[in-house]
Amino acid sequence: MNPEDLQKLVTLRMPFGKHQGTVLADLPGNYLNWFAREGFPKGEIGRLLNLMHEIDHNGLSDLLKPLRGE
Repeated sequence: MNPEDLQKLVTLRMPFGKHQGTVLADLPGNYLNWFAREGFPKGEIGRLLNLMHEIDHNGLSDLLKPLRGE
């Protein structure tokens, strides 16, 4: 994990699927869990979704608040 990835979580939007257009950091936990069970997509988006799943699963979402300006 690097700081650039954390910044991407609060700025990049989901490019496809049920939650298309939602900022990655705002994706619901059950959606992230579905990817964890079924498999993350290949490439950067999959890596970032996996990272967001780990952050959400471990209750660390508050770590992203400073990056959002909260």
